[in-house]
Amino acid sequence: MSEQNSLFAFRRLGIGLSFIIFPLVFVFAFVTHPGLLSPQFLGPEELIIRARNAPLLQFGHALVTLNTALLIVVALHFIKILEHSKLSWIGFIGGGLAILGALLLAADKGALCLTMSALDSIPDDQFELMMPGLMAMFAKEGWMVLVWGILLLPIGFAIQAVALRKAKVIPQWQSILFLIGVLFIGTPDGVEIVNLTASVLLTIAFIPYGLRIITESNNS
Repeated sequence: MSEQNSLFAFRRLGIGLSFIIFPLVFVFAFVTHPGLLSPQFLGPEELIIRARNAPLLQFGHALVTLNTALLIVVALHFIKILEHSKLSWIGFIGGGLAILGALLLAADKGALCLTMSALDSIPDDQFELMMPGLMAMFAKEGWMVLVWGILLLPIGFAIQAVALRKAKVIPQWQSILFLIGVLFIGTPDGVEIVNLTASVLLTIAFIPYGLRIITESNNS
């Protein structure tokens, strides 16, 4: 029984830390974007130029790639706590969409962002020759169009947020901040000040929630 209790406590610790870490990663990632206080929507070429020789930005993108694992933990947790309510099927659908969106977010950051760190190792004249190929990638040509599926992440979490609010399985203020945060965190590139604000709202909502899960783990 003690081994079972230890495993249960460890699992709750992992879930609690996921709720604490995932919004903080988003806050850091959006803070590292250049021109944060000069918002303007950016096209493919402008995104490429912004990512050129920007190691801190690329580090933030690397963290977001890893952060997708925590997003899956969060989606699964909400499926779990909604499973005994009348809205269990809504929680399941929302969680499924969010998980698929999280996987495509990892693909997006890997294909469009982490590759830029490798290209920093080549000189500018060679980089210029690669611009047509990079433009095709950042314009999401061909099968790259699949990365638009990242929109499923905020859509899925928004569905779960509504279900959580109606089922009243978490405090109402947390579900409301969750809903507002996920609706705005997918704002297009160039106006990351909006994404950052959304990340702060998620941080306010979920750090106390994560701490509560960990505290319950220690007391069980």
